[in-house]
Amino acid sequence: MARRTDLGDANCAIAQALDVVGDWWTLLIVRDCARGVHRFDELQRELGMSRKVLTERLKLLVDAGVLAREPYQERPVRHEYRLTPRGRALLPVLVALQDWGDAWILGDGEPPVTTATAAEGSREAGRVHDLIGTRVPRLTLPGADGVAHDPVADAAFTVLYCFPGAYARPESYPPGWADIPGAPGCTLESCTYRDRLAEFTAAGAAVHGVSGQRPDEQRAFATKERLRFPLLSDADLTLTAALRLPTFRAAGTTRLKRLTLVIDADRVIREVLYPITDITQSIDTALTTVLTHGRA
Repeated sequence: MARRTDLGDANCAIAQALDVVGDWWTLLIVRDCARGVHRFDELQRELGMSRKVLTERLKLLVDAGVLAREPYQERPVRHEYRLTPRGRALLPVLVALQDWGDAWILGDGEPPVTTATAAEGSREAGRVHDLIGTRVPRLTLPGADGVAHDPVADAAFTVLYCFPGAYARPESYPPGWADIPGAPGCTLESCTYRDRLAEFTAAGAAVHGVSGQRPDEQRAFATKERLRFPLLSDADLTLTAALRLPTFRAAGTTRLKRLTLVIDADRVIREVLYPITDITQSIDTALTTVLTHGRA
């Protein structure tokens, strides 16, 4: 059994949290469960740890209420491990660790920009492009219409564009928004997809937009700009953590960096557009990708 150490500070929330997730294996298990890896053998294969150690860490996380052990097969009985609300509350911790690692371990210590040509050869960009060929796990995000949506549509392809934030009123933008590299342009991006939606539909593709904004903020923007496709809120970082998408912080909020995923009907990511330095060109490329894969 994994040894537990009395950290000796019952009133320190940091110490008490580390008593649950201070072992590095535990956070990696949480990371992989967020990615849609739920079964024992899958977790062992992904993490490369011994069955004994994995069994101990899973028991610790279940006992702590971070994971729930749920049966998925009766004969013989087999279980999978799902994040509980307490476990999902750790997703911002994972994203913050990723941002810190991108800047200080994989980068040069400078705060990562939202998107810039300098990011093209970065390890972060490599990680994002490694999503090609992987599957988007099954999850739902709240939509601006008040309905929970699967980010992958029931269509031959889904063009899922991620953006930092767009608001109905200019005064709603955070201070200094226009000075953040790559942050401006979200209205242009959404309205261009709106104006070209018929082209994507004819090619067999649905368009979804996603940002870390609240659904009410997205609803006001979608109404003002008369958008005819779903805007999805990842304010809880469910999709961000599942795909390890790149983020930055602005006005105390985690924001998605601008990128686009082209996903097929089997939930496989066929193309990643990142970094995006020319919004109009990225939309052209997304449409071309759909047309090319549709003919294959």
